[in-house]
Amino acid sequence: MNQNEMQWDKLLKIKTTGRDDSNSDQYCYPYEPTPYCILERLASSGYIGKRNKLLDYGTGKGRVCFYLSYQCKCKSIGIEYDERLYDGAKMNQETASIGRGTDFVMENAENYIVPADVDRCYFFNPFSVELLQTVLAKIMDSYYENPRELQLFFYYPSEEYVAYLMTQDNLMFMDEIDCIDLFPGHDPRERILIFEVA
Repeated sequence: MNQNEMQWDKLLKIKTTGRDDSNSDQYCYPYEPTPYCILERLASSGYIGKRNKLLDYGTGKGRVCFYLSYQCKCKSIGIEYDERLYDGAKMNQETASIGRGTDFVMENAENYIVPADVDRCYFFNPFSVELLQTVLAKIMDSYYENPRELQLFFYYPSEEYVAYLMTQDNLMFMDEIDCIDLFPGHDPRERILIFEVA
C-alpha cells in the first residue's frame, strides 16, 4: 500500500484500504477502493463542486463519498449491497472528518430509486453490464421526472462498459480524464470517461 493511500485515510479519519471479494460473483464485482491519486485528479477537474450531489455506485467503505465531499464540498450518497462493507462505511461516517453531507444506503443498485437532486454518478466497475443497463434505466427515470444536468463518471471502464455506453442514444460522451501517467505499465484503462445524460 503506498504512502498516499494511508495519508489520505488518516487525514479523513477513515479506513477504506484493502480489497474484498467475499461477496462478489459474475454480476457484482469485488470491492476495491478507487486510488486517491485518481480521486485527486477527478476533484481538480472542475466537474464536481459544492452545488452537486454525487451518487457512488458500489461505495464499499465510502472512500469516494468522503474524499469528494471533503475536497469538492459536494453532498454524496453511497449505495452498497454488501452488509459488511456498508457497516464499514457507516463506521467510517462516525469517525470521518467530514461525515456531514455524506449518506449511505444499503440497497441493490438495480432497485435504488435515484433521488431527484442527484446530478453526478460515479462508477468503478461495481457490477456487470447487465446490471449497468438496469441501473442506467433508473438514472434515466430520475432524469425524465426531473430534467437537469446529469453527469456520469466511469473510472477504469471495461471494454464491455465502453462498447455499451457508446451505443446509448441518451448518453453523450463529454470528456476523458487521462490517468495513464499515474501508474506504471501504461494501462489504457487508466482513465475516467465522462458522459452527460441528454
